[in-house]
Amino acid sequence: MSHDLFSSLDSFAAVSAVSSSLLVRDMAGEYRPADADEVLQAAQRVLAGRVRGTDVLSSPAVVKDFLRARLGALPHEVFAVVHVDAQHRVVDYVEMFRGTVTQTSVYPREVVKDALLKGSAAVLLVHNHPSGAAEPSRADELLTQNLKQALGLVDVRVLDHLIVAGATVLSFAERGLI
Repeated sequence: MSHDLFSSLDSFAAVSAVSSSLLVRDMAGEYRPADADEVLQAAQRVLAGRVRGTDVLSSPAVVKDFLRARLGALPHEVFAVVHVDAQHRVVDYVEMFRGTVTQTSVYPREVVKDALLKGSAAVLLVHNHPSGAAEPSRADELLTQNLKQALGLVDVRVLDHLIVAGATVLSFAERGLI
């Protein structure tokens, strides 16, 4: 039995010495260097775990890191909602709508329906700008007001609307736009 353990350790050490990259274990139990997609997926899982169940208001940096990793490099627009409970702990992150390079259609009815389904006390609205420009458009501001009004009818507060543009995350709340 000790022979098997040492054989495994020897093979692990050999792979580690050859490569300074992160390793993953395949179905046969052998270690190999992880490819870029595997590393990004693992990072997203770690960040999602840190975001879910955390206090959003005391940890905006974690939320922004999660959103950068999730949306920052996408070549198309995505509109997402971060649902939070009454203590502002994250309940869920849902990518609701996918668009083109320059726009996405958002349906307030669907956002309200999802907030009710999740039992959200409040939400963070999120979308990305693949262009890399984080500045909100007039359409972004109008959408935020429409969603705030629609969600307000069912007692769900809009805490913020965040725009992710590459490594930059712009907060409507920090800008005084909410």
